[in-house]
Amino acid sequence: MYLFIFTVLLLIFQYVNSKNILDKYEEDIVKVKSKLAKSEETVKALENENFELSYFNIEGNEDALTYFEAQGYNTEKLIPTIIDGLYNMNNYEGDDHPIVPYVSMTDSKLLINKIRVLNHKWIIANFTDGEFWGEIFVSYEIDENNNLKYKLVEYLMYPTINE
Repeated sequence: MYLFIFTVLLLIFQYVNSKNILDKYEEDIVKVKSKLAKSEETVKALENENFELSYFNIEGNEDALTYFEAQGYNTEKLIPTIIDGLYNMNNYEGDDHPIVPYVSMTDSKLLINKIRVLNHKWIIANFTDGEFWGEIFVSYEIDENNNLKYKLVEYLMYPTINE
């Protein structure tokens, strides 16, 4: 009789313990599925945002890439060359930047920081002298001798905020 009661108690203990473990696993699975769903939503939102941000970018512009490819250019080499051409303008002597129409108002030189090639004709870039910031809108073309020609179209300097 004692053996039977002991066995029943042992079985009840095993059942309750197993049920608690299974309930804990179920709860953990629900939490993980919830986190996974949130992560998937975040990834989807970031993919959509990335798509929107890359809209005005030559890498996502098939028409602009096709334009260069039709002329026989390798776009994987040409686009970095276009960007490097503007960055190389940062190596200048004197006060006048070759394409930025402002003169530095500090002891530093005006430098182009960030460049985005929009398509097969236009570039937007920002510049700074460390204290003052601005942007330029540049058109570019490749002449018959395969030389890059940049032309300043529009520019602006952000006003400073006096504190």
